[in-house]
Amino acid sequence: MHPESPTRGRDTHGCLKTPHKYICNSIPPANMSTTPRRTGLIGLSSSAITSWAADGHLPAIQSTAGRELYQITALCNSSVAAAESAIRTYQLDPTTVKPYGNPDDLAADPAIDLVICNTRVDKHYETVLASVRAGKSVYIEWPIASSLAHVDDLLAVARASGARVAVGLQGRFAPAVLKVKEVLRSGQLGRLLSTEVRGFGGTFDREFLPPGLKYFSQKEVGGNSIVIGFGHMIDYVQSVVGNVVVGTDEARTQIQRPRIRIRDPQTREIVEEVDSDVPDLLSVHGSLPESPYTVPGATLVVYFARGQPFPGDPSLSWTLNCEAGAIRLSAPAGISLQADAYQNPATISVHHHATDTVEAVEWSWSEDQLELPVKARSVQRTLIDFAKGNPDGYVSLEEAAGRARQLARWLDGSNK
Repeated sequence: MHPESPTRGRDTHGCLKTPHKYICNSIPPANMSTTPRRTGLIGLSSSAITSWAADGHLPAIQSTAGRELYQITALCNSSVAAAESAIRTYQLDPTTVKPYGNPDDLAADPAIDLVICNTRVDKHYETVLASVRAGKSVYIEWPIASSLAHVDDLLAVARASGARVAVGLQGRFAPAVLKVKEVLRSGQLGRLLSTEVRGFGGTFDREFLPPGLKYFSQKEVGGNSIVIGFGHMIDYVQSVVGNVVVGTDEARTQIQRPRIRIRDPQTREIVEEVDSDVPDLLSVHGSLPESPYTVPGATLVVYFARGQPFPGDPSLSWTLNCEAGAIRLSAPAGISLQADAYQNPATISVHHHATDTVEAVEWSWSEDQLELPVKARSVQRTLIDFAKGNPDGYVSLEEAAGRARQLARWLDGSNK
């Protein structure tokens, strides 16, 4: 760690500052006196194809900081037997963790304060609706739901019940993203003129999908490489530079590979071929709002394609062009800064125009985060702030609904 001195100090994110280096430790200290929230997990399955609940949320809750704020007291899966199986698989205490097979029963339990949903996106609405209606605190992983109608219904129910609802757009709180935001808004490079983003990902391969992600080819399910992969990326980008001004944005989509091969990840054999109605390429061009750190008419340009980049190119290259210099975040291993895009280092650098020199900008995980698997680190940050009621540390349902509407407009080809 880096000891503080009177000339260094910390910024509003708890990041150490020096004249030329930036070292980010983004987790606030846990409140030791807070009674842990009695928490029900929906979707922690012993047989799930994808395991974000197990890889992200469970380690975060069971960490030292997480245990001070959360106590797992219930699991809800497709059946009581499935919940019991998960309790055994993850070695939870069967005397204190109650199994549920129906989300309505979970919602009716007065001994549950908070519900976390990690199901497939087309099950989000039906699994959290009763808990939101009951006024419980609810954390829904992104995307919110498979349709805007369901998103709007959840908003209306939450307003009526007073439920506090967060959505898992954790990327905007990843230390590297917070560091880019800090450098931009420090003013040392002047105001933002434009920003360019090139991202590749959403799935591991451009040609294939595994059987468990076959639904990524079905737009109606609501979970796919655009809404999830691109959705996380464009959210953390706009959390730094501002939301594109509606009416100035133009989006173009393409389905480059309309026929998708489904490949068994174990045998590498093609087991099926399906037609896809989900774009695998999306480009967006628009203007950013004027601000103290952004000039009028500043431009955002984004290019995203499903799958791998050209060999040797990073999966993510994000440049912020300012009056006196430029900031670049490069992530060779992926666009998922909220998850596991760190197998190779994600780096930040600054080009100072006056001296034509490039400076490395340091960032780091907090001590609490370093105790965890990478996928759980940004989840832990948002869960801690959600439990503490810190609105600057998580994304509310209202704000996430705005992002869902923006993505829907771009996917539908509407710029209004």
